[in-house]
Order: sequence, then C-alpha cells, then structure tokens
Amino acid sequence: MNVNRAIGRLALLFVAAYALLFARQLFVQTIEGPQLAGNPHNPRTALLAPYRGAILARDGTVLARSAPGGRVYPFGPALAQVVGYASARYGSSGLEAAFDRDLSARPISNDPFVQLEQLLGNVPSAPALHGANVITTLDPVVQSALFEELRAYPRAAGVVLDPRTGEVLALASVPSFDPSAIDATFAEISAEPASPLLDRATDGLYPPGSTFKIFTAAAALEAGVVTTDSTFDDPGYFRVGDFSVHDDEGEATGTQDLTGAFALSSNVDFAQIALSLGADRWFEAAQAWGLGEPIGFTLPVARDHLPAPASVTPSILAQLGFGQADLLMTPMRMALVASAIADDGTAPRPYLVSRVRAQGRDYTRGFPTELGSPIPPTVAAQVREMMVAVVERGTGTAAALPGVTVAGKTGTATNPAGRSHAWFVAFAPAGSAKVAVAILVENAGYGGAVAAPIARRVLAVALSRVRS
Repeated sequence: MNVNRAIGRLALLFVAAYALLFARQLFVQTIEGPQLAGNPHNPRTALLAPYRGAILARDGTVLARSAPGGRVYPFGPALAQVVGYASARYGSSGLEAAFDRDLSARPISNDPFVQLEQLLGNVPSAPALHGANVITTLDPVVQSALFEELRAYPRAAGVVLDPRTGEVLALASVPSFDPSAIDATFAEISAEPASPLLDRATDGLYPPGSTFKIFTAAAALEAGVVTTDSTFDDPGYFRVGDFSVHDDEGEATGTQDLTGAFALSSNVDFAQIALSLGADRWFEAAQAWGLGEPIGFTLPVARDHLPAPASVTPSILAQLGFGQADLLMTPMRMALVASAIADDGTAPRPYLVSRVRAQGRDYTRGFPTELGSPIPPTVAAQVREMMVAVVERGTGTAAALPGVTVAGKTGTATNPAGRSHAWFVAFAPAGSAKVAVAILVENAGYGGAVAAPIARRVLAVALSRVRS
C-alpha cells in the first residue's frame, strides 16, 4: 500500500508539472506570442525577412520589397515616413508597422497543413510562406511631383487626395531620410532638430491661418449671421478689447461683400464675422466638422488642437475667425476641409490602402466612406464660389491653371517661433472636383507666393492621372 501511495503521489506530481508546463506554453503562445514575434531582437524576424511581402502603389509600382541584402525602398526619402521602414534593430514604422501582420512571412514550422502540402510537392520547399502584398492608393507620379516640389524647402508637407472617395494619391513630408539605410543612420536622424522621422502631413500641427476662413465662412452662412450680399468695411485694423486685429503686412481691403472679403483674405472682416457667430455656435460648428476628433486614417493622425470653451474671450474668438489663437491643424485635416466644400458638404474618410493580396486572393481593406456632412450642399456651393474667386481675382492667383477652374484658399499663419507658415488648400475642377490638395511650408512667409504655386504644379500632375 505504501508503494502504491508513493506511485500515486509521484503520478500527481508529474501531472501537476505537465499542467504547469502546458499553462506556461499556452501563455507564451497566446499572450506573449504576438509581442515576441514583433520584437526586432527576435532572431526569427531576421530569418523570415526575405519572405516579407511587398508594398505597392495603385498601379503596381513597387514601393517596398525584400531582397537578400535587406528591405529595399525604390522611392527612398520621397515616401520614407509613409511607407516607413522594417528593421531588425529598430523595429518598424509607417505602413510597414501598420500592416506588419499582413506583410510578415508565416513560418512553415507553425503550419501543419502547409507542411503536408510541402511533403506532397504542392508547395516549394522554403522555411516560410511569403507575406501578403499591400496595395496602396498612392500614385507614384503624383507622389514624386509632390515630394520634388516640397524638397526645395527645409520643412514642408503636402497631401493630395480624391475628394470623391478619400483615396490618398500622395503624402509627403520634408526633411526626410533614406529608409534603406535606417540601421546605419537611425541614431543620427532621430537626434536631428528638424525631425526627419516626423510625418508633418499627418502629425505636424500648425495654426491654419486664413485657410480656416473656409470654416468660418461656412459656419456663418449656415447660421444665417451673414449672406453672400453682406458688406464689410476693412480700414486695416479692428480693436477687440485690448487686442488689435490687422491684415497681412498692414493691408486694408476697404468695403467688400463676403466674397470680396474672402478672396482678399481680410482678417478684420473675418474677426467680425466670428464675433457675430459667437463662441457657442463656433463650437457647435467645430463639432459638426469633427474638429478635434480622430480622423480614422490608415496611419496615425494628430488630433486638432482647439481652445477650451471657457478660455474663449472675444479677442480669442476674433482670432479664431482667421485661424489663429489656440488653434492647430494638420495638413491632412485641411485637405479634408477643402474636400467637404468640393463634395457638396460631405467630407470623405481618407484611406491609404485599398487591398491586401495574399496567396493569390485580394482582400479589401479600404473603400469610400464618409467622415461626415458638416454643412448642406447650398452652403458648400456658396463657399466653393468664394474659393474660385480667391484664384481668379484674390490672393491665390498663382494657383490658376489654364483651362481648369481652381478653387483655393491661401493662408499665412503667424507663429511665435519665427516667420509665418505658408499654406494653400485647393481642389479642381471646381464644379466637379477630382483632386484636392493641402500644402504647408514652414516659416516661408506668404501662402499666395510660396504654397499656391506648389499646389498649381501638383494639381496639374494629379489631374492628368486621376480617372474622370
């Protein structure tokens, strides 16, 4: 009996030990597994790297692929922040990080069905199955054109999208870096004051300046506090309490109707329009536009920064009317504001990846959806005509294209750290827009002189590429 009892106890000990081992293995595989698999120091990552899937443009052009020497990025700095990098030492970023699970190869040792197929000769002998290919909405020609325009400046960003669908055709930020050399240069570029790793198009927050007059005009028209026939008098200044509003470089636009005030970009007039709108209606309109809320893009986008309602005094509200005070936006957000005007008051939700191709089959990942409809079509049409006037006879004439009606808005955003930022947002053709753009050049001065010509040249390329 003593022997049987000892054997029983030993058996229970073995059962308990195996149960502990089983629990530990289950924990590692199900809980810690994804984290371990994604750890750049995991040696399996380097083993599977040659079998990682490719990232492609909308026309099949390769944007990222694997080679014996490592990951290859044919567009180099032109798409560095968007496509990102995949490094055994520093991990991944951009689309490489967002779609890592799709792109990553699957070890055959983890898949008994594939092992059986391999034994039967139906699958080539290899340590892993190739990862899926990610097909983006990017147009390589438009992307190259945008980046070449922006790289003439120390710090700039741009967005090009189809306002009908939300497909992002191009997304660029400078300064940039070479993702193919990330292992050798990461320490250096991560310490650079100009922050080349930052995607200024989606993560750069800037005062929108006069481009925000699009919002102010739309909100005021919808609220009925102004009409297109309303007239304003701009002597060059306007005092609100102890604060004095001025136009750019001391200009005075005189007596104008709403379209004239918008086309000539009168800060004085739009400060008064914002005061007529009032803080409560301003914040109601901001909520309708989704300002400060997540955009839900393929890649992370910084949230707009709005002032706290309790902090908005009359002088701050006046400044909000022309996109200053405690207000910060990304170029992506301003491209969507323009898109809402282009598409009869409906803003598209932007997306960057259309589908993933795995084992010969396509899986949809992005399709046209609405971000919201902040204003009715009648108001959008009125603002659209005002934006056309900006390009035809206002501050944005440098964006005009022969034979194409362009709608746009300049912005010269004051910032306390130096020279003003130059903005331009636009879409074309104005009556049936196929392309919307937002251009931001840091510390470059007047938006009509710097950003508008960039937008014109990029629009010309993009219009030749998009479908009708």
